[in-house]
Amino acid sequence: MRLYVYVLEAKDLHVKDSFVKLRVGRRKAKTRIMRNCSNPVWNEEFIFKFRDVDDELVVSVYEHNDESNFFHASSGLIGRVRIPIWTVAAEDSQTLPPTWFDLRRSKTEKFIDEVAGKVLLIVSLHGKGNVINQSSATNTNTNPKPLDLVGAKSSSSKAVKWKPNKKTIVSRLERLFHKSDEDTRTDNSSESSSAMSDTEERINGHLSESSFDEAIETLQLRSNGEEMPENLSGGVLVDQVYVVSPGDLNRLLFSTGSQFRRELAEHQGITNLEEGTWSWKRGDVPCLSRIVSYRKPATKVVGAINATEEQTYVKGDGWEFAVLVNVNTPEVPFGNAFNVELLYKIMPGPELISGEETSHFVVSWGMNFLHSTMMKGMIEKGARQGLEENFVQFTNLLAQHLKSPNSTELLNKGHVLSASENNRQSNFELARQYFWNFTVLSTLFVLVYVLVHIILSKPKTTQGLEFIGMDLPDSLGELVTSGILVLQLERVYNMVSHFIQARLKRGGDHGVKGQGDGWILTIVLLEGVNISSLDSSGSSDPCVVFTCNGKKRTSSVELQTHEPQWNEILEFDAMKEPPSVLYVEVFDFDGPFDQATSLGHAEINFLKYKSTELADIWVPLEGKLAQSSQSKLHLRIFLENTDGIETIRQYLSMKGKEVGKKLHPRSPYRNSTFQKLFGLPAEEFLVSDFTCSLKRKMLLQGRLFLSARVIGFYANFFGQKTKFFFLWEDIEDIQVLHPSLSSLGSPSLVIILKKGRGLEASHGAKSQDEEGRLRFYLQSFVSFNVASRTIIGMWRTRTSTLDQKAQVAEMSNDSEER
Repeated sequence: MRLYVYVLEAKDLHVKDSFVKLRVGRRKAKTRIMRNCSNPVWNEEFIFKFRDVDDELVVSVYEHNDESNFFHASSGLIGRVRIPIWTVAAEDSQTLPPTWFDLRRSKTEKFIDEVAGKVLLIVSLHGKGNVINQSSATNTNTNPKPLDLVGAKSSSSKAVKWKPNKKTIVSRLERLFHKSDEDTRTDNSSESSSAMSDTEERINGHLSESSFDEAIETLQLRSNGEEMPENLSGGVLVDQVYVVSPGDLNRLLFSTGSQFRRELAEHQGITNLEEGTWSWKRGDVPCLSRIVSYRKPATKVVGAINATEEQTYVKGDGWEFAVLVNVNTPEVPFGNAFNVELLYKIMPGPELISGEETSHFVVSWGMNFLHSTMMKGMIEKGARQGLEENFVQFTNLLAQHLKSPNSTELLNKGHVLSASENNRQSNFELARQYFWNFTVLSTLFVLVYVLVHIILSKPKTTQGLEFIGMDLPDSLGELVTSGILVLQLERVYNMVSHFIQARLKRGGDHGVKGQGDGWILTIVLLEGVNISSLDSSGSSDPCVVFTCNGKKRTSSVELQTHEPQWNEILEFDAMKEPPSVLYVEVFDFDGPFDQATSLGHAEINFLKYKSTELADIWVPLEGKLAQSSQSKLHLRIFLENTDGIETIRQYLSMKGKEVGKKLHPRSPYRNSTFQKLFGLPAEEFLVSDFTCSLKRKMLLQGRLFLSARVIGFYANFFGQKTKFFFLWEDIEDIQVLHPSLSSLGSPSLVIILKKGRGLEASHGAKSQDEEGRLRFYLQSFVSFNVASRTIIGMWRTRTSTLDQKAQVAEMSNDSEER
C-alpha cells in the first residue's frame, strides 16, 4: 500500500535554515532546505510504500548548518512528530486534512519536552485528487481553491488541529484486543455494521469477484506479517533480479487479462486460455484465488492435453508476494496420481546506485503425489524436464519486458564504502549534540555567574572560624549555592569522562584496513532501530561487537539514543579459511567494557544468503530485551576472495597436511553441481566426497559431501530424495564405533551436534539424546580409514584454536619425516 504525505509549511521554528526528514519503516525522504525563514513553506509531496498499518510516519524537522557540510554531519534536531498509519486508515476518507502538528523533542533525548514549533501536513492513503477534495472541504472560505502542491502557499489559516476521532480509537482498540465474533454479536446490529472495517465487508459480506487492484489492496490490509514460504522441494526454476517494483511485477504476472500472459501463451502454443477473476474463497481463513484453464500443445511424448491451474496468494503485504499454483493435468499418463505445484515469490531486490526499485523473482516447483505409484521417479523426471523447457521460454519473454540490472548498476562495495565514509559524523558534531542540553548549559551559566561575582566582589575580613586561605560560606544561601554548583560540576565531569571513554573505545578497528590475501570480510554498520534500554530515560549508549573466525571488531559508541546512526566500516584481515558465521552482539556501554550489558545478539550464516542479499540486510536481534523492543541492525556485508583460485589451492594444501591426505581442487562443473544440490552460495567449493550409508530406521545408501564450511548428505531412493547439511562448527563430537552385528560388520562414524544446532537437518538424524543433541550414524564407507581421518581432521582443524592448529601441523610434519 502507499501512503501520500504532503509537507506544506512550518511556523515558530526559531531557526533560519531548516528542512524536513520523513521515514516510514525503512523508507526515507527529505525536503529541500529553506533558508532565512522561521516560517518555511515547502509544499512537497512524498509517496511511501508500507507493509502494515501498525507502521508509523515519523516527521522530523532539522536545523541546517552550513558548517556541518565540511564534516559530513547531520544537522540539529528541532522536533519531530509520530503519526500511526492506523489513525489515517481508520478515518472515513482515509485522509487527514491539513493539520498542524506540534513538534516535540523525543522523550529519550536530554531535552525538556516542550513544543519547538508546528508543521502543517496532509496524510492520505489515496492519491492527489482525493487530497485536493479533502483540502477544499476543510477550507471555509467562500471561494475555496484546489490545493496547489507545486509552488503556491496552502490555505493554512483554516487548518485543523489533529485528534483521532472516536471511531478511529474504537476500531484500533478492537483490533488490539482481538474481539471475537461472539462478543460482536451481543451488540446491536447498527453498532456492528458501523464498526466493521471495509476489509471485513469485502471478504465476509462480499465473497464474490472483484477487480485485481481491489483484491490486492484487501489482501494487504489483512496481512498479519506472514513469513515468506520456503522454496518447494523440487528445486528452483527461476532466480532473477529485475528493475521493477514488486507490486508492478506482481501486476504484470497475475493481473486479470495480463498482456504478458497472453504473449506467453501464444509463444508456447497454448490455446483456449481462460482466466478466472480473482475472488475470495470461503474457508477458515479466506484466501484470494482464481482458476486458469488452457490447452497445452502436443509434444513428442504426449498429445495435446487440457490443464487447470488454481492460483492462490499465500502472502501479499505490498512489499512481498507469494503465489502457490496447483497444476492439474489428468489427461497425461498417471495424471490422476499427482499434481504439480509451483511457488512464485516476489521480494524486494538489491539497491541500485540510481535508486530505482528492483525485485527478486524466484520460482520453485514440487510434486504432490495423491497415492503411491511405482512410476514416481519417471514422473518426476518428465515433469522436471517439461518445466525447465517452459520456464526457459518464460524468462526469455520476461527479459523482453523487464530489464535486469548489470554489475555496474548494483550497489557495489566501493560505492557503499565511499557513501558510508561521507555520512560519518565528526567528533565535534557528536560532542555538540551530546553536551548541548540543559544540564551543561545551566552549569556553565552558574559557573560564569559565580566567577563574575568573585571578580566584582571586594576582599572581606575573616570572621567566625575562617582564617587566611580558608573562606567559608557566611549564610545558608551561600552553602546551598555552593552545593548545587559542586553537584552540577560533578555531573558535567562525569558526562565529559563518559564521552571521552566512549570515543576511545573506537580504537583502530574502523576503516578499510584488511591486509593479506584470502577471504576478506568487510562490514558496513549503518544504523539501528528500536535498540532497547535499561535506563528509565528509554535511551542507551549502544555499541556493536562483531566476531568471525575468532577475531573481533568493535564499533564506536553512540551516546543517548535508541536509533543510533553509525555509518562505520569495519574490516577483518584476510582469512585462510572462508568464514561460516558472523556473530553480532550489541552492548550498552557504561564505563569499562567488561561491565557492559548485552542488549541483543544475532548470528548471520553466510551460507543462507546470497551476496546481493548480504549487501543490504536488516538483522533482527535476539534476546529478551531485543525481542520485546523489536530491535534491528542495518548492515551491508561483503565477503570476497582476493586471490581467486590460488587461495583455494593454498587452503586445500593446508588441509591436506592437517588431515594427512592430499586434496585436489574439483572441476568447476562438480563445484557448480554441488552448490545447486544444496543451494549454497557461489563461493562454496567441494573438498571431498564419499559413498556411504545413513543409518536411521533402515540403511539409506547415498553420498557424503565435504566442503570448506559444511558437511552434507544426499540420497535418491526411487525418487524419494533425502538431503541435508550442517556447519562444521555445529559438531560437538565425532565418535568411531567398532564393527558390530547391528552395523553388518562395518565400523560406524557417529556425528553429534551441539544442542540446538542443525535443526534443519533433524530429518537425517537417527536419534536425539537426553541433552537435545542430534546424532547422525554413517557407515559402509568404501575406505573407512580414509573417510574417518578426513572428516575428523577437517572438523578438528576447523573448530580448534590457533595453538591447537599449530600442534596438529607439527604432528603431521613429524609423521612425514618418519
